[in-house]
Amino acid sequence: MEFNADSIIFTEQEMSGKTEKKLKVILFLGSTRDGRMGTRVAKFMQKQLEARNYNVELFDPLVLKFPLLQNPTHFYQDRTAIPPWILECEEKIKSADAYVVVSAEYYRSIPPALSNMLDHFPPSIFSYKPSAIVAYSLGIYGGVSAAMQLRPFLSELGTLSVSNMFCIPEVDKALDENGQPLNDHMEKGADVLLNQLTWTAWALKNHRDTYGTPNK
Repeated sequence: MEFNADSIIFTEQEMSGKTEKKLKVILFLGSTRDGRMGTRVAKFMQKQLEARNYNVELFDPLVLKFPLLQNPTHFYQDRTAIPPWILECEEKIKSADAYVVVSAEYYRSIPPALSNMLDHFPPSIFSYKPSAIVAYSLGIYGGVSAAMQLRPFLSELGTLSVSNMFCIPEVDKALDENGQPLNDHMEKGADVLLNQLTWTAWALKNHRDTYGTPNK
């Protein structure tokens, strides 16, 4: 098949979000602990994404209440046995162009509510789409241990993460309860991450739309 470079060129307007075209992104929030700081981070990231003209869907395990995983959707022989709300979530993930994962750090690893939520779905619906990692902590390391755990996890799930990771130390001092930044580092950090995500998401979307995806 002949390669057409014009098919993957996107405009400066697309990259900056100043276009009527929208990318669909799922924003996954991982923590369910009392007094969690993840809500602040999710609100902040949602505002940053919407400012770039993303269509944002938030998956919050405190709201969606995924059960402890017994069967992922692709293990069901009878798909009518899958709860309709989980099928709806599956369709939203399948139609998304990118994913942003907001993660706390539990014992230097990924929160169980986050991995449990993501494990409900097949890797095929995440494939050939990029992801971005946002981690946070109350301490000075910004949840970097969880972020590093997420790299191979997301890769095996089918969505490669962009090279930059946005890790937020002392999150209670970085964002207020409404997700408003309390220092100028927040928007700068998010900007670097989302520049990479947006470029990659448009590139992969244009290529999927033009050539489809491999059958295997």
